[in-house]
Amino acid sequence: MNDIIIKTENLTKTYSSGKALTHALRGIDLEMPAGRFFCITGPSGHGKSTLVHMIGGLDRPTEGRVFIGGDDITALSNSALAGLRAKRIGFVFQFFNLLQNLTAAENLEAAMMFAGVKEKRQKEKAKELLAMLGLSDKINAKPSELSGGQQQRVAIARALANDPEILLMDEPTGNLDSESEAEVLDALFKFHGKGKTVIIVTHNNEIAKKAEKIYRIKDGRIVE
Repeated sequence: MNDIIIKTENLTKTYSSGKALTHALRGIDLEMPAGRFFCITGPSGHGKSTLVHMIGGLDRPTEGRVFIGGDDITALSNSALAGLRAKRIGFVFQFFNLLQNLTAAENLEAAMMFAGVKEKRQKEKAKELLAMLGLSDKINAKPSELSGGQQQRVAIARALANDPEILLMDEPTGNLDSESEAEVLDALFKFHGKGKTVIIVTHNNEIAKKAEKIYRIKDGRIVE
């Protein structure tokens, strides 16, 4: 696949605190073909997470534009942007953000409910995704009953629940031991193997080596 699924033009983000300005992004221009595995690396505090949040529509740029599949998402209303995120983009973060009072399956069903999936299909798909990620025996377990690696795999399953085109991951293995990290990466490559676009922010060089394209960010700019 060579179609451009993500494009940014002069993407700029400046935060102000009183008279102080922080330039998180300084004119980022990107074109990302669909179906590829991308990695974003660089020192802490130099704009990696900000870039992913902009691509995913979690924050708005100070200047510039973001296109998803040719659609300018910076021009969307907040409600339209929320709809786009629910249907086209899956998010996985360093902290699992699972609902503690719900089971693994119910966490997935809740994500599908907000996207308007019928209840019967919610239950079927939750079982399918958890099985794909090796969690068939944990369907009824609550987060407190799961290891870190298992919780992150549930978080990945939840991100995949609405069959997104793009999976955005911000340090998804940052809090995991090596065994749990291997579990999460296996789940990630299963998703990518279905032709989906994956973007992962990481400090882990071993993960970065597996990417088809690496973007290094320093001082809010992409560097070679």
